[in-house]
Amino acid sequence: MSLPVLEKKGDIILGGLFSLHDMVVEPSLSFTTMPPMTQCAKFNFRTFRWMQTMIFAIDEINRSGKLLPNITLGYQIYDSCSTAHQALKAAMALMGSEKDSLVDGEKQSKGTCHGAIPVVIGDGGSTQSLVVARILGVLHVPQVSYFSSCACLSDKTEFPTFLRTMPSDLFQVDALVQLVKYFGWTWVGVIAGDDAYGRGGAQIFVNEVRKFGACVAVHEVIPKNRAQAAISSIVSKISSSGARVILVFAVEQDATAFFDEVLRVGMTGIQWLASEAWSTAAVLSNPKKYHHILQGSMGFAIQRADIPGLQDFLLHLHPLSPNALKDPFFIPFWEEVFQCSLGVQNEGHQHNVQSKPPCTGTEELGTVKNIYSDVSQLRISYNVYKAVYAIAHTLKAMRSCVKGNAPFPLQECPEADRIQPWELLYYIRQVEYMTSFGDEIMFDENGDPAAMYDLVSWHLNPNGKIEFVNIGKFDETTTTGEKKLHVQEKNIVWNGNQTEVPLSVCSNICPPGTRKAIRPHLPICCHDCVICTAGHISNKTDAIECMQCLPQFWSNAERTACVPKHVDFLSFSDTMGITLMAISLFGSFCTCIVIFIFSYHRTTAIVRANNSDLSFLLLFSLTLCFLCSLTFIGRPSDWSCMLRQTAFAIIFVLCISCILGKTIVVLLAFKPTLPGSIIMKWFGPLQQKAIITLSTLVQAVICMVWLIVAPPSPQELILRRSSSIILLCDKGSPIAFALVLGYIGLLACICLFLAFLARKLPDNFNEAKLITFSMLIFCAVWVAFVPAYISSPGKYSTVTEVFAILSSSYGLLGCIFAPKCYIILLRPEKNTRKRLMSKNTSGKF
Repeated sequence: MSLPVLEKKGDIILGGLFSLHDMVVEPSLSFTTMPPMTQCAKFNFRTFRWMQTMIFAIDEINRSGKLLPNITLGYQIYDSCSTAHQALKAAMALMGSEKDSLVDGEKQSKGTCHGAIPVVIGDGGSTQSLVVARILGVLHVPQVSYFSSCACLSDKTEFPTFLRTMPSDLFQVDALVQLVKYFGWTWVGVIAGDDAYGRGGAQIFVNEVRKFGACVAVHEVIPKNRAQAAISSIVSKISSSGARVILVFAVEQDATAFFDEVLRVGMTGIQWLASEAWSTAAVLSNPKKYHHILQGSMGFAIQRADIPGLQDFLLHLHPLSPNALKDPFFIPFWEEVFQCSLGVQNEGHQHNVQSKPPCTGTEELGTVKNIYSDVSQLRISYNVYKAVYAIAHTLKAMRSCVKGNAPFPLQECPEADRIQPWELLYYIRQVEYMTSFGDEIMFDENGDPAAMYDLVSWHLNPNGKIEFVNIGKFDETTTTGEKKLHVQEKNIVWNGNQTEVPLSVCSNICPPGTRKAIRPHLPICCHDCVICTAGHISNKTDAIECMQCLPQFWSNAERTACVPKHVDFLSFSDTMGITLMAISLFGSFCTCIVIFIFSYHRTTAIVRANNSDLSFLLLFSLTLCFLCSLTFIGRPSDWSCMLRQTAFAIIFVLCISCILGKTIVVLLAFKPTLPGSIIMKWFGPLQQKAIITLSTLVQAVICMVWLIVAPPSPQELILRRSSSIILLCDKGSPIAFALVLGYIGLLACICLFLAFLARKLPDNFNEAKLITFSMLIFCAVWVAFVPAYISSPGKYSTVTEVFAILSSSYGLLGCIFAPKCYIILLRPEKNTRKRLMSKNTSGKF
């Protein structure tokens, strides 16, 4: 039993393999009798058009005679029924003579295998081509496929004689990956057909799309048996994944079975991406039931062409045409189109004659609109057309060979009457020609053509029909530096008639100022957006990590840029500075009032009795104490840093020296018991001023050495975790600063000790007690100052020092001069010499 074959005699016979049926009916084998002949089912109009295009191209070449004068091309065409084993049978039939073919278990012993078929066009499916290419490779017979795009077929080690006019899936996947990247989809699903085309292409896509950071939400395979339970499980996984963009990388038969299930469960809102195999498939675009789920789908399709005269050739088929009923493929085609019976039994194809009425003979293909007669999307048909012409140009090149300039041994040319397949293979690899449509055809070292695709979108027009609209293109031949993908976004209508690009992400895009934090046990695309910590920024979307600002910079509020840190110091404009300045000025004002009161009442007993010269000098020094605190406020500079520390040190020593002088005066005034004692003569006003001058001069020397050796200077305190740069005065020499404070403390302690000794001396107004209280407050303030200063951060150490200066100054002013002002202003009756000289037995004044 031989396979059904459509053939035409010629000088050179071209083989053809077409999947005219979509499946094979598997017989029930008992292995007790000879297996029945394979039955093919589900006739494919689209593939039948491809086959007719091959016949049309051969007839066109024969009629023209310009390309191959005096040579007639013939053909032998077999149906591979979309299955690998049937394609293998057809390939073996092409390679053997009619009487020496191993088909269906029978072998004829007559005849010889003479290799009458030098080249084969086909098959369409990659799975079938894989099987055929291995057989033809062994026999060195070139094979030119028009639809097999599996990248695996580019391996010339395994498939040395395979060529194709269909670009490799490597280029299609590159186009799809560029499309996904262009629209920013990072969470996509991939559904593959269970064959070499689907599995191979989908796997390459998965590998490539992950390289630019996208993730695959679901990756499933449509089973070949198309079991509803298995496909339903795939649809369920798509729904639960959350992905809104799904690539279906499968042939149209598998895609149809998949979308039937999508339609059954009512899944909507998915943006479907089509692989080239079904991107313009009428079996999905024509039925209205698919329109609402596939409207807006997009995919890449190979370039189309309008082939003049092809439609008329397709429509001229009729049962009354000569030899029409001898065509084993015409009969099932006609009966399937018109659903009638021609009454001819055709072996190898399953059909039920009794269930169909007889054909009337008046049927015309021109009255029927189907995918066979639709020539608006001639893409694969154009590939078949190019394959035939590539072989014709190869034959022309072989016949144009000049002896002595040939590539074969002894520079012999191929025999014109006996074409050897391996010779034809050499020439077809070198072929390069321009089609009548302006397309340059050639094969690279892998037997692949240049890859150029149209990006098509499925638009639903007002007539309720799907229209394939070109919205871009992809050109793999683009030179380096230019974009391969060009998209016309204004022409796109997305699924559901949406105009906005659908968002398909596992997590929202992290805006600038945030970083991605990967969720545990989930793909890298599933993340949370975490705001950058203070001092860190991210200035791009979907940042992996935040960048730390340089020490002198800090992040802005949005965490998108590093800005110079705010320079912080105790200034006259901030609240703390204003408060301290007000307290300082108020203290100096109060001191000035006291000076005015004492000056106005300088002749009164209480002013004269308390050593008025020292009192005025003490008041003057207290005024300076209040005012020197102002030098600690404001932007530190070299001069201000030196001034504030030296002024504080010298003025406070002057103040304590005055108090020390007053204390000594009080103490000595009541110590002598003998009349005419000369002790007070040795501690008169001149000696008092000498003590004050000497004490102050010691501090001045310490300060001078400090300024010469290691003067205070401005210092920027830069902390990584602080938003500001603290500008303060560095002490220069901690030892010098300690000596200054130590000397002040020493004088204060001496003064406190002497005042304590004189606290019970008889006097109606005992100034020693007042000095004792003032020194206690002074010492308490400065003892507390040391730990507070050390532990205060930044500018608050300066605030602590200013607070200590003001507190101790107010303590001295209040304890020493407030009681005197009280008597002068409110109790003038006590401000008499007699009152002051009288003994106060109660100890009160």
